[in-house]
Amino acid sequence: MKAVAIRSPAGLDHLEVCNLPDPGVPGPGQIRVAIHATSLNFHDLLVANGSSPTADGRVPMADAGGVVEAVGEGVVEFQAGDAVVSCFFPQWRDGQPSAGVTHFRETPGDGIDGFACEHVIRPASAFTLAPRGWSHAEAATITTAGLTAWRALVVDGALKAGERVLLLGTGGVSIAALQIAKAMGAEVVLTSSSDEKLERAARLGADHVINYKQTPEWGRKVLELTGGHGVDHVVEVGGPGTLAQSVAAVSPGGHIALIGVLTGWEGVVPTAQLMVKQARIQGLIVGNRRQQQDYVAALERTGIRPVIDHSFGLEELADAFRLQQAGRHFGKIVVEW
Repeated sequence: MKAVAIRSPAGLDHLEVCNLPDPGVPGPGQIRVAIHATSLNFHDLLVANGSSPTADGRVPMADAGGVVEAVGEGVVEFQAGDAVVSCFFPQWRDGQPSAGVTHFRETPGDGIDGFACEHVIRPASAFTLAPRGWSHAEAATITTAGLTAWRALVVDGALKAGERVLLLGTGGVSIAALQIAKAMGAEVVLTSSSDEKLERAARLGADHVINYKQTPEWGRKVLELTGGHGVDHVVEVGGPGTLAQSVAAVSPGGHIALIGVLTGWEGVVPTAQLMVKQARIQGLIVGNRRQQQDYVAALERTGIRPVIDHSFGLEELADAFRLQQAGRHFGKIVVEW
């Protein structure tokens, strides 16, 4: 079967299109899935470019949309023909995070082979059903970006109608969060350095937009736009380079979901201001299988569909990553075959 593998030394120029053995037939508790699409996330890029080392020959990509081809003995949740979507932490089925379930040793495309290939055999618990009527490319946006946005706002944030949400940028997580927040009746402030992207975000429902290059102290601007109240929730994708402004923008008792490190791994935290506001910073990485099932149910009820910026073929995976690195996309980049 056709696949893409990361060859040592890792780097986008060392993503190799190759042929791997067919995985065969599923055993007890397993399903065989024909993979038809994946979507790109920052974690995938770190693995592909060598920033997050993995094994030589690793098949990358954590996200997958596909079709069940066969089920093994004892599998009752799926049947052949079901459209499915992969889980980022297949071992984390429910409950709170712990060291035993939120490590990367079993994360596809990192600790184990991922989904840049045509077929896989995995435990049935490594997938959930996809939303009815979605394309495989649309379904592939759920695993990482979509579920992260859902957990940040709904699971950890307990978002309520009428609350205010701040979103940074227009990548996959932020645009999914924009759609979720508007579907739940929230007021949304969104930042970007591109006026064109800000216009697109406004058309998707963003109530206020800020060009952060033109307004470096955008935390203060958020306070102005919210009448001095601040936002109840921040989906913080930047990390140390943006956290101080996010703290400035959050309301007393507000919630900052720390989900990204796009501006670096370490930095200064404005602890005094955080204390005075009695705000909460919650770190999170994606979510569990039960949360993904809840998110899929919400997508079906609300009619939300993901925003896909570009689609590439499997053999063009390196080019897809280069577009991601350039930061020119709005929403999700997908690869489908």
